[in-house]
Amino acid sequence: MKIACRPVFWILLLACGLGLSSCISAPKKKPPTKAGAPLQDTMSKVEIDMAAGAHDRAMNKLKKLVKDHPDTDVADDAYMAMGEIYYQKRDYRNSYDSYISVVNSDVFSPREADALVGAAKALAKTGSYDEVLSLTNKCLKMSDLSPQTRLEIYRLRFQVLTAVGDRIDALRSIIYLSENETNPNEREVFKNRAIDYVESHLSDQDLEIVAGDSKFGFVRSYAVLRIGTLLFEQRDFWKARDFLLETVSLAPETELSEKANHLLEQIEARRKVEPYTVGAVLPLSGKASNFGYKTLRGIQLGLGIYGPHASKVKLAVIDSEGNPDSARRAVERLVTEDHVISIIGSLSSKTAVAVASKADELGVPSIALSQKAGITDIGPTVFRNSLTSEMQVRQLAKVAIEDLGHKRFAILYPNDPYGVEYANLFWDEVLARGGQVVGAQPYNPKETDFSGPIQRLVGTFYLEDRAEEYRYHLREWQKKVKTVSGRTLPPTDLLPPIIEFDALFIPDGAVAVSQIAPMLAFQEVNKVHLLGTNIWNTSELVAKGERFVEGSVFVDAFFSNDSRFRQSAFFRDFQKTFKEEPGLFEAQGYDAGLMVRELIERGQNTRVGLAESLAEAKTFKGSLGTLYMNASREIERPLTALTVDKGQITPLKLAKKPTK
Repeated sequence: MKIACRPVFWILLLACGLGLSSCISAPKKKPPTKAGAPLQDTMSKVEIDMAAGAHDRAMNKLKKLVKDHPDTDVADDAYMAMGEIYYQKRDYRNSYDSYISVVNSDVFSPREADALVGAAKALAKTGSYDEVLSLTNKCLKMSDLSPQTRLEIYRLRFQVLTAVGDRIDALRSIIYLSENETNPNEREVFKNRAIDYVESHLSDQDLEIVAGDSKFGFVRSYAVLRIGTLLFEQRDFWKARDFLLETVSLAPETELSEKANHLLEQIEARRKVEPYTVGAVLPLSGKASNFGYKTLRGIQLGLGIYGPHASKVKLAVIDSEGNPDSARRAVERLVTEDHVISIIGSLSSKTAVAVASKADELGVPSIALSQKAGITDIGPTVFRNSLTSEMQVRQLAKVAIEDLGHKRFAILYPNDPYGVEYANLFWDEVLARGGQVVGAQPYNPKETDFSGPIQRLVGTFYLEDRAEEYRYHLREWQKKVKTVSGRTLPPTDLLPPIIEFDALFIPDGAVAVSQIAPMLAFQEVNKVHLLGTNIWNTSELVAKGERFVEGSVFVDAFFSNDSRFRQSAFFRDFQKTFKEEPGLFEAQGYDAGLMVRELIERGQNTRVGLAESLAEAKTFKGSLGTLYMNASREIERPLTALTVDKGQITPLKLAKKPTK
């Protein structure tokens, strides 16, 4: 608290504060004089004025009373009434003066405690918190303090101590209130606030103080559990164990002990490993269940659960339900009940973080199958086997620049997370490879008429920006109108598009692209390559885009008609085992399962050892060719550049570069 120049009023306060115990405990020089009926009548009229809101009239009567009759037994009542009026009028200085006059008077008053509380409340409004705490401390030492006054003091102290940041004493105050408040509802409110204070407001050092002192009563067990939980989250599991066991001892058969035992089970589960048991967390219900089951069949084949290459590996599967909380609980169950050595999953971005975070927290290596950006940054036991946005953009830019010879690009993208992410990644990759992005135009993800975004991209939307050129074309059109037709209004396409790019990147689905491509042709944006992501690899692109998507280029890790894929052992084994053809989800699940299985069969029987072996697996034979584990624990796979040729999606045929 800053020290500032104080008026005489505050100096007197401090002087009184320093000698307050003597003010309280020292005997009065004389007892009060009994007030007569006229004075009693005056006080009754004051009470009527105050009830009616006539504060000025009441104040005049009170001032006269204390001036003319300072030694009577109504003088202290008058000062108390003056303090209340000043307080209501927010004149806290005079409110304090009035209340403290009762304390400093040489006439005995039974209302000194109430006067001290009133003075403290007035000071609290001025921010003089140190003085408030001093006054209330002295008041609490009074032997004749009533229970209600004591409760009022602790309410005030809790507010002030919270404001000055004295969390420990603030907690002591709220504990007193929770144990002594006579109203059951309010007592419960104070109890909940005390618990919340321990769980949300105390520093680590404060928690240690509370946990080590039995005087903190019922909140001590909350502090002990909080410390144990924090240590668990920091992965200091053996220290956490001691605090969690103490919680069970302090609060047996309570919600606290249940939480502590839940964490203790997870700590114990870190020590128990079934080296031949692998877990999977997949969406087996809800909208994504179809993809979940496709992936599950791939995992089962890779682990040797089904198929011609049987193994001793067991698979424990739990449905994530597409919900992060369910996915997190699934990981806990797989570790505490099945003691899995590794976990494969999840598919969606929504649940991937939950699975990876919880598995890493428990020291279990996991292989995510999601495209969620930054998933392996969660921890050293997190791996990923998925076709990521970075992989696609890197390969697409390489093909466009190095193989197709393009240098200048434009981007037309939906203003949603997918479009923005891919637009930024593509832009960066083009620049890194020496190319140039000459234009970028977003559009509403719900857009169905793409004429506006395309016109903005090629400079035909804002006519005023090309006014002189527009006037020239208008004059030329007017010359032709006289002899060619009788149109009275000029066409909207007088200005030719400015096409300064060789290729246009559109990170959107097949439906949007099939609407954009015809509009590009209508706007005379021709002879540019359309570039896209793997979600273009669908028959819907060709069916809806027709001739307008001919020659477009996109990349994918999977091409169903590729003869090499259809002749692979994976394709043959999957089709024979499950009586259907596999796709990308099946292939990714298979690769993850096969990788874990092979390491287990080589003798990796600990989670730490398995995680280290996965990180060191530089290359690996997968379903679609050789896989590579990069430094970020991302499994990279060869990507194929695809195009639309004569209404069919086929691999892009590139001209062979001449050898030097």
